[in-house]
Amino acid sequence: MRQEFNASLSHLELKDNRLHSLLELTNAINANLATDQLYRIFTFIMKEQLNFSRFALLMAHEEWELAAKSGYKGKITASDLAQELQRFKDITLVESSNSPQLKDFQAVIPIFHQDRALAFLLLATPGKTEFLEPQHFSFAQTLTNILSVAIENRRLTKQNLIKERISKELELASEMQKLLFPQELPSNKKMDLSGRYIPRHAIGGDYYDFIPLGDEEYIICIGDVSGKGITAAMLMANFQATIRTLFKYQRFEMSFLMEELNKIVMKSAKGEKFITFFIAHYNAYTRQLTYVNAGHNQPFVLHGKNVTLLTEGCIGLGMLDELPYVNVGKLILQPKTTIVLFTDGVVELENEAGEAFGLEQLIKQVKAFAPLKMEDMNNLIFSKLEEWKGNLPYVDDTAIFSCKFF
Repeated sequence: MRQEFNASLSHLELKDNRLHSLLELTNAINANLATDQLYRIFTFIMKEQLNFSRFALLMAHEEWELAAKSGYKGKITASDLAQELQRFKDITLVESSNSPQLKDFQAVIPIFHQDRALAFLLLATPGKTEFLEPQHFSFAQTLTNILSVAIENRRLTKQNLIKERISKELELASEMQKLLFPQELPSNKKMDLSGRYIPRHAIGGDYYDFIPLGDEEYIICIGDVSGKGITAAMLMANFQATIRTLFKYQRFEMSFLMEELNKIVMKSAKGEKFITFFIAHYNAYTRQLTYVNAGHNQPFVLHGKNVTLLTEGCIGLGMLDELPYVNVGKLILQPKTTIVLFTDGVVELENEAGEAFGLEQLIKQVKAFAPLKMEDMNNLIFSKLEEWKGNLPYVDDTAIFSCKFF
């Protein structure tokens, strides 16, 4: 009777000890203690309360790390050992393992979440082991699961906070980038201008601009930076600010201007990116358009049914330290002439059959809608692009800048 009582008492003490361990760990987690403090509490529980003589805890953070260990003096390479342990999906006894890192432990306890390994706990208990079964280690698995899930949730929460912060920063950058585009384009008896831009991501690398130089002279331009993302957008924003600053103080010959812009892009991008760019200077009094096309999609001039591609220029800016040549194009614009500038996101947009929208189709649409206001024409062209791509996304930044000179 006394032996049964003692066994019952021992069982109650074990349950009470486990309950205390569980409460201690969950209270520490709920108190939002630092991760290293949680590992110290876990180590104390394993060693002092659950009486495991040796253990090693591997945790998956950015890389696999040895988060805690006790009673084991051998060297553990976390990444290599974790790779070896991936085959264990349940509590497994490994005392007879040939692995040099596993032979000193009795069990492997894996912790998985949605088929992703969060942790591996290696355990050994003192005394004889011939009667051990996987169930002997089930409570240790419960504690490890609680700990690893809590730390994983912290990681995900931190990751989400970072994503949210980046999202807000990108949203702010997107709003700032919009301010770099001309806020009001003229629509009067002399001219009718309209631009529309859809970035592929929150911020993009396309750009168009209109810069008045007095009452009768104007600069129109469009550009596209190679690559995407924040770096490309920053390069383009810097480039745009440079152009506006240059024209604020003086005027330049087109060839000299392109050489200077090439130096600026080379210095900013260090040869890692380049900018395709088209710039034109229009004198409304003489009706002369002077332009340079630096490797950009060829804008076209429409007068009646006649179409002229604006091809004269040079290579893209930032491709080489020095431009090997700069050809300046000149033409006289007849009344009611339309010029359409665009980026490759327009003509390279593919439909579900893999066919590109193409220059010919763009010209066809411009011919059909050119009698309208430029804003209406651009909207109709973009509706055609929407129809063309169907359910597919825009795969590139897409910009159209349309100018009609009366």
